[in-house]
Parts: sequence; structure tokens; C-alpha cells
Amino acid sequence: MEMQTCERMLTKIDHVRLTRLTARMEAGASRSVRSLLDDSYLVPSPAIPGSVITMYTQVLVQGDPPSEPFQVTLCYPADAEPARGFISVLSPFGASLLGLGVGDIARWRTPVGEDRTARVLQVLFQPEANGDYTT
Repeated sequence: MEMQTCERMLTKIDHVRLTRLTARMEAGASRSVRSLLDDSYLVPSPAIPGSVITMYTQVLVQGDPPSEPFQVTLCYPADAEPARGFISVLSPFGASLLGLGVGDIARWRTPVGEDRTARVLQVLFQPEANGDYTT
């Protein structure tokens, strides 16, 4: 249950960058991201809806069982600072968020084997919605 089975929407530039990133990694380390890349619907950056999580999107999520909503920013591994809410796209949680929209449920398995879920409540900032098509 590492990834949600719904089709995800990704920008073409995120797809290219993540394909290059995962090609340099060990096979097991990025299996869920590679699967996501293979099964995603690709769109040009200007066409991605503002409610879809792309790279460097700031999003408000709520865990299950319901807890206080919390903010995370989806980022590349070099920028990851989990304690500050910067979540690597190559982490199980980060990979589960990429391409989801408001109202969707992220599903992932923690490194110790626990299944987790969180609902996407709100997109607080998305680069593409603000005219940034290169970040």
C-alpha cells in the first residue's frame, strides 16, 4: 500500500527531473517514485491546476486518525528538512503526495512498516499557479 492507485497529474518538467533523479539511485530506494512516474498523466506546467501538488508546493494536510492539520512543502532530497516541514519527494510520505489534489488521500508505508494516510486539505502555494514554471 505504498502508493495510492489513482492516476496522478504531473508537470512534464517535474517528470523529467524526477526521472533523471531516480535513474541515479539504487533500484529499491525509488521504486514507488518510478512507478508513479510511469503511471502519471503529464501536462505542460501552465496547464496544471492550482489544486494539484507539484514540486515545491506548500500544502496543508491532516493525518488519520484526525489530528491537527500541518503544513508541508514537497521538495527534492537536497532541500529536505523534515523538522521544518520540507519533505523529500523520495520519502514514502513525499512520494504519496506528488500529483494529488485537494480532497485526495495520501497513502504510504513508514520505514518501520506502518500504513499511514493523510487528507490534502488545501494547497497554500504552488509555483506553477504563481507563474513559476522552472522551479
